[in-house]
Amino acid sequence: MISVLVVEDNTVAAQAHRLYVERVPGFAVAGVVHSGRAALRFLDTGPVDLLLLDLYLPDGHGLDVVRALRAAGHGADVIAVTSARDLAVVRAAVSAGVVQYLLKPFTFAGLRDKLEGYARFRDHVRHGEAAAQTDVDQAFGALRGTDAVLPKGMSGPTLELVIAAVRMAEDGLSAAAAADEVGVSRVTARRYLEYLADQGQVTRRPRYGTVGRPEVVYVWAQKTGPVHFSPGP
Repeated sequence: MISVLVVEDNTVAAQAHRLYVERVPGFAVAGVVHSGRAALRFLDTGPVDLLLLDLYLPDGHGLDVVRALRAAGHGADVIAVTSARDLAVVRAAVSAGVVQYLLKPFTFAGLRDKLEGYARFRDHVRHGEAAAQTDVDQAFGALRGTDAVLPKGMSGPTLELVIAAVRMAEDGLSAAAAADEVGVSRVTARRYLEYLADQGQVTRRPRYGTVGRPEVVYVWAQKTGPVHFSPGP
């Protein structure tokens, strides 16, 4: 059983998160707290596997909580739960070691997918040593909701940033815009976007300008209405 500590300052949201977690087989809520200090105190009382952590807490930023728990020697993993759509925050979360990033508002299905991906990730890494590169790729693939191995030259963290950029763009993103948001070249951004399109997670749309050929923009599949996809087992 994977133990989860819910860290959320809004009491109504905290209760909803607790109920959501308890509906996912294999997970149990170890506790619910409403501040960063309370989270750190709770971790001092016993081990917890996973924090469902709001990033905007009354006594500080959630990423400061992540750094503090690491400094204190706590090994709990973290899923960030936040309304923050600033990609600088997403990048900081990745750098701090946050394993998943879930945007508010979200549905039970959205949280369930993250938790199930995390459970698969734990299953992949439980043996302590990777026999091959594919083992590492499959572990990170589990966090993305799919066990697919990334093509050579692509990385999980960069893919997560591209996904976040597309999901935050109401009207979709071109390769050039994605490159600016993520901090990679246009060619690299297009490669990741095309990979997501091939996986069915984004859809391509033409954007017509005043002259010349239409620009291709990439829209998160859930915003397109009729487009559906299976994220994998």
